[in-house]
Amino acid sequence: MRVSVPRWLIVSLAAVFSAYHLVLAVASLDRFTDPLPVVACMVLYAAATVAVLWPSKHVIMPVWMASFCLAVSIVLPLVVTSELDSSVKNGYATWYVAAVGTLMVIVSTRRRQGFAWLGVGFMAVHGVLWAGVEQIADLGIVGSVVWVAFSHAMSSTLTRAGRETREFILAEHEAADWQAAQEAHVNERQYRLLQTGRTARPMLQTIVRRHGDLTAAERQECLNLEGAIRDEIRGRRLLDDDVRHEVMAARRRGAVVSLLDEGGIDDLGPTDLRRVHAVLAGALRDSLADRIIVRTVQGGGDDAVTVVGLGSADLSSSALGRGVSADADEDDDGDEVQLWLQIPRSAS
Repeated sequence: MRVSVPRWLIVSLAAVFSAYHLVLAVASLDRFTDPLPVVACMVLYAAATVAVLWPSKHVIMPVWMASFCLAVSIVLPLVVTSELDSSVKNGYATWYVAAVGTLMVIVSTRRRQGFAWLGVGFMAVHGVLWAGVEQIADLGIVGSVVWVAFSHAMSSTLTRAGRETREFILAEHEAADWQAAQEAHVNERQYRLLQTGRTARPMLQTIVRRHGDLTAAERQECLNLEGAIRDEIRGRRLLDDDVRHEVMAARRRGAVVSLLDEGGIDDLGPTDLRRVHAVLAGALRDSLADRIIVRTVQGGGDDAVTVVGLGSADLSSSALGRGVSADADEDDDGDEVQLWLQIPRSAS
């Protein structure tokens, strides 16, 4: 469960504390021989408070604003104490001590701890030099320093907690991605094993039953089945039951069929994918080419799949078939294009 404090509530509390210091300053104006410099300090402090509490999308205070607050924390002690007598009890006339402490707490909370410590440090040193060490407790200097230290510690703790939370969230996402990848590998492996078993089991049973003594036709069928298993790995989304059937029929008549799915149709929806499969199956069914290459088109163009069929110009050579000849893969100089088909990505 996540518990959070609204930002407006924190800002309101800081504004109330800051306004309280101004009320004390107004109540103690009769102690000053010349109140105008003090009033100017009050206006300067109010402006700095409004600037640091004004809603902003940036949590970290800009450097110029932190520098302005530091200047205010230096001016206030110098001007206010110049109108007071350090040898007497001044009461609320030393309102600047708590005011500077509050302002520096806000600066520290907004991730500018260095400026906050400079401001409260100058105020503390000036107070000691002005009233003496024995008066620092009565002036409230200790309380201001403690509040800045507490703010610094809390800000650092929250920053570290936020960083660790982000790291934990990132680690959780990475673990979830790893688990999803492992599950995908397991599912894919199970599917491939099931598909391979369905394809090769009858032939494997024949091999066992005959102790490996196969006829030439059965050996050729083993090569065809090996190609079908390879298609399941390299063909991926190019395959459905009709395409598998037509690819096997083409191989059994002697053609060399290569299916290469390089991810070009991964973004197709079920309807377009069924259309691509239907067109591809029809092209394979009608083709008499000796070598057929089916490849997906990458890059998101208009075409999804390209089908190329090569055949010999010599009809007698085509009739005999060259699916099992090694020379057919090494020398295509005598081939001509008998099939050229580009299947569009969409029906339109």
